[in-house]
Amino acid sequence: MSFEKAHAEFIQHHLQRRTGERRGRLERGHREAEILFCRNVWWVLRGNFDGLHPEYEVLDWRGQSYFCDFVWIARAVRLLIEIKGFGPHVRDMDRQKYCRELNRETFLTAMGYQVIAFSYDDVAHNPDLCITLLRMVLSRFQAEESAATIQNAAEREIIRLACLLARPLRPIDLEQHLQINRRTAVRKLQSLCSKGWLTAETGVSNQRKVRYVLHPQAFKLL
Repeated sequence: MSFEKAHAEFIQHHLQRRTGERRGRLERGHREAEILFCRNVWWVLRGNFDGLHPEYEVLDWRGQSYFCDFVWIARAVRLLIEIKGFGPHVRDMDRQKYCRELNRETFLTAMGYQVIAFSYDDVAHNPDLCITLLRMVLSRFQAEESAATIQNAAEREIIRLACLLARPLRPIDLEQHLQINRRTAVRKLQSLCSKGWLTAETGVSNQRKVRYVLHPQAFKLL
């Protein structure tokens, strides 16, 4: 199925299930930025719109309605996605609007939403970055479908650990984080080196490998 047909059915599906302002907001609010996100990012990554809800109504900390661009609902996960243009979200925003936006995002996080945002410019002109970042987020909530589920999950967790530590990895880091022995930790680090995700650095004596540096391309593994 082409994107155009799938997108039209996606919007029609939600229009048929809405009335009043919820329907009106979808008719008025799903415009260029949202369509570009659907086409350039979500469709490329997912190939369907399962679980995605456009112009989704939520309440803020004052009990007032707010329509976010998208919410993806899967199992117990609610991922709130906003596409932010420079004009309305930065250039034309006064201090009061800025405070409200930050308070709303913090409140929604407290209510169990995972809140993320992409710039309109990246969605339109640098969608590959958006796809990579979105894949990293979604991978936290979805089981790997390949036969190497456990291995892939362990590798992703090692990459995440390297990001969290913001320094080269050592075998002891994996030992403590994954509760594994040193031999297994070294084997996993060497496996990631062989795939190009990590680079091994030797000690001062140049005799043994003591640190493993994260390669920027490793983010694609997440």
